[in-house]
Formats: sequence, C-alpha cells, structure tokens
Amino acid sequence: MKAFVVIPTYNERENIERLVGEVLAQDACIHVLVVDDNSPDGTGAVVDGLAASSDRVHVLHRAGKLGLGSAYREGFRLALDKGADYIIEMDADFSHDPAVLPLFFARMGTCDLVIGSRYLNGVSVVNWPLRRLMLSYFASVYTRAITGLKISDCTSGFKCFNRRVLEAIDLSQIKSDGYSFQIEMNYRCVEKGYRVGEVPIIFIDRHAGSSKMSKKIVREAVLMVWKLKLGSLIGKFLPTGMRS
Repeated sequence: MKAFVVIPTYNERENIERLVGEVLAQDACIHVLVVDDNSPDGTGAVVDGLAASSDRVHVLHRAGKLGLGSAYREGFRLALDKGADYIIEMDADFSHDPAVLPLFFARMGTCDLVIGSRYLNGVSVVNWPLRRLMLSYFASVYTRAITGLKISDCTSGFKCFNRRVLEAIDLSQIKSDGYSFQIEMNYRCVEKGYRVGEVPIIFIDRHAGSSKMSKKIVREAVLMVWKLKLGSLIGKFLPTGMRS
C-alpha cells in the first residue's frame, strides 16, 4: 500500500518541517506531497530540502496563489501518477492531527472515501469564534438538506480517497475552491456510488500563523450546493448516454 498526503501550502514555513515529520512517522507507507503556491516566506525551499533527504517527500511548485481547489486537483493527479493507492487531503497548519491517518487507513477496507468529521460526535472544534463555528456547522446542515448527502461534516478538508474514486471523477470538471470544493468532491463520490465513511476528529484552529477565509469562499459554497442539486434534477430527465 502507498498513501500520499497532499498538503497545499502558502506561507507555512513555521509549520511544514515538523508537520511532514509527524505525518511520515505515522506509517512507512506514507508519502507527503506538498503543493506550494510560491510562498514568499520560503516554504517551498524548506520542502525542497526535505525532499532532498527523503524519497517519501515530494513537492510541486506552482507559479503563484492559484487556489485550494486547483492545488488539490494538481496534487491528486501527481499522486495518482506516482502510484498512490490512497490519497489524503490535509491542512498544513496542524489543524488536522497526523495521528488520525491510521484511523483512515483502517476504514479504507470498507469505504472508498473516509472523512474526518468535526461533527460526528457533537461539535469537536477548538479555538474557533462562535460565528465561524456556526457558519461551518450550518453549512453542513444546509448541504445535507439540499443535496441529500448523508455526511455529518460536508466541508471537512481532512479526508482519504481510494485512488479509484479520483480516477472515476473527471477532475478537469471540478472548478470549485474552498468549502465548495469539499462539497463537490463528496457529492461526486456519492453520485458515482462509492462508499463514504466518517471518523471523528478534533479540529484545533491554527497552532501558528493566521487563518485564511473569505466571503467569496462562503458565497461559492452556497451556490455550489444548488448547482449540484439542479444538475442532479436535470440529469434525471436526460437520456442515459448524455449523463455525466
């Protein structure tokens, strides 16, 4: 088994070396792929140094800040090309605990996508202001209500895909970013009949640095839910050969 943990970065120099070390320590099957958007603080150079000393560390340098969704799409493709059996999404700031990775792998025998959920057993979020917590929690409630997804945490960015899921999804058609990227990937997985499981996690907001969130990301997620729902309704009336 070969697992690739895809970690998008932008100005994560203070976290990345320790994070990579802790991720690799979880299992000898794990590789780390950092997708760096030309971080001004030199994150990419730090990872280059790590990659030079370990064949389990890989880095994809991009020209600039091109967005989370595109970082994951490019990272997924590269991980697949390198023979990954499992591909994991993970934040660079220690909001996601590397110790959860073995729990993902334990569930992959019966699931095609395993999501680390902040809301599976109540609310497990630390250091978020109430407004942001409510926004995240009710985004999942809203998404479930409109799309019918049976997932407690629809916007989680900590998850593990079986490679067959990413091979089946046309990544070139996934244009969304941020919260909406997570929602769309979950939806496409379920739409294609793959099995989804969840494991409870505790999300601890940034140990270092500053958080990244914008109104644009929230607005895009709200619209994405309706886009997916309407696309599903229209698809029911199309001839089989015309459905995606």
